[in-house]
Amino acid sequence: MSERKSFAASIETSLDDIHDSWGWFTALGVTFIILGGICVVGEVTATLAAVLAFGWLLLVGGVVALIQAFYTRTWKGFFLQVLNALLRGFTGYLLIRYPLSGEMSLTLLLASFFIVGGSFRAIAAGTLRFPYWGWSMFSGIVSLGLGVMLLNQLPVSSLWFIGLAIGIDFIFDGASLVALGAALRHVPSGRSLASA
Repeated sequence: MSERKSFAASIETSLDDIHDSWGWFTALGVTFIILGGICVVGEVTATLAAVLAFGWLLLVGGVVALIQAFYTRTWKGFFLQVLNALLRGFTGYLLIRYPLSGEMSLTLLLASFFIVGGSFRAIAAGTLRFPYWGWSMFSGIVSLGLGVMLLNQLPVSSLWFIGLAIGIDFIFDGASLVALGAALRHVPSGRSLASA
């Protein structure tokens, strides 16, 4: 019981620490919502930008990993580390050099993930029948349907899907930050959100 009280006190202290920053959370949330809206409206451009950014991150990460591998060349894992760095850098280069093929590859990977993950989630929920298992099964069926839709619409879906997914994520993340900012604003300093 004392652990539960100390955990609650820790949360209340943390909330007191960020209480006066409610405006920053709200502003960041509104910014994310606006960026998400831009991504949803311009999903093709957002997809291309995301693939190029991912490619540059992989390329720079590969170069940094290669430099670090040579600094620790006496280590037994040197060759694996060099191979990892080269593979990372080469993948980044390919994404930058051929962004449309990169879009298609990433969309194909995501579609496969949705199909496999959704199938397993739906089957597990139907088999185990834990409390509220219907929601989990529904989630799995939606993921499965999304994956099949993406596969059926390739290569066209590769042009818009990643940008749309990023935009939707920004919008939901922004909405949660706005909600947190509003909650912090309406809770007087020194009180927990749970008791308000």
